[in-house]
Amino acid sequence: MKRIGLIILLNLVITGLASAQDTLRHWTYKGNIGLNFSQSSYTNWAAGGQNTLAWLGTFGYTVNYAKDNLKWDNTLNTALGYSFYDFEKKAIKTDDKLEFTSLAGLKATDKLNYSLELAFRSQFAKGYDYKVDSTVYTSRFLAPAYITLGVGMEWVPSEHFSLNFAPVAGRITIVNDTALAAKGAYGVNELDKHDTLTHAAKTIRYEFGTRLSAKFQYTFFKNITLESKIDLFSNYLNHPERIDVNWQNLILFKVTPWLNFNLATHLIYDYDIKFPILDPNEEPVLNPETGAPLMTEGSKIQFKEVLSIGILFNL
Repeated sequence: MKRIGLIILLNLVITGLASAQDTLRHWTYKGNIGLNFSQSSYTNWAAGGQNTLAWLGTFGYTVNYAKDNLKWDNTLNTALGYSFYDFEKKAIKTDDKLEFTSLAGLKATDKLNYSLELAFRSQFAKGYDYKVDSTVYTSRFLAPAYITLGVGMEWVPSEHFSLNFAPVAGRITIVNDTALAAKGAYGVNELDKHDTLTHAAKTIRYEFGTRLSAKFQYTFFKNITLESKIDLFSNYLNHPERIDVNWQNLILFKVTPWLNFNLATHLIYDYDIKFPILDPNEEPVLNPETGAPLMTEGSKIQFKEVLSIGILFNL
């Protein structure tokens, strides 16, 4: 009996290992980690200059599953960078990104998939508008954060390009900070169709609309890679003509297998994000009661560019 029991146990173990290996072979993993530095120092330099030390860390990872007509793609992208101009003062944040997307697809045709996509976007640390006020933060972890869930179709004509259209999409804007929420930062205050304030000091805003996202990636000359991603969102319930834009680009040039040069750009347009009112001298107009900068009801194109060189290792 003991031998029979042992044989049955061994068979179960072998079967389990075989099943696990069969499952693992449907998963693919890929990632990279990078660290960029820059430094300058001046001593008795007649032309003038400022001592600086800057660093930027990046981490990206993808975990994908594919079997028969089912696929599941998961991507995490992060970045955090600071620059030190005076070690007796706090550092200046130069980059901060926390993004995660998860897309499940069921094949409909050779190039079309039914899709369900979850997207999350936020940042790690407090951020400041240094031109306006370097003591009052304008963002922090989960303030803001954006969560989008959409159902639709994904078109994949080639390995370099994909487009996902979700005509049924919900988006949650989170401002998990009472001070920022009280200012109506990032559009959490509710406005009617005439842009009149209806509810103030909310920390969460719900939207229902449509989302379109497109991704492009191509490698030129074996060592230059271009990555581009654009997300568009329209709120059915309030001014659907105001389309939010989130467009990111990255050009990566590999000098050696581990040394790289990269240029990253990020463009955002969101009508609900307000900016300080400036006087003719471009100084912020302050609220006489609170001392905080007064905010406009308008919007501006936000643009960020980061040029760096450093080391990058594949995981």
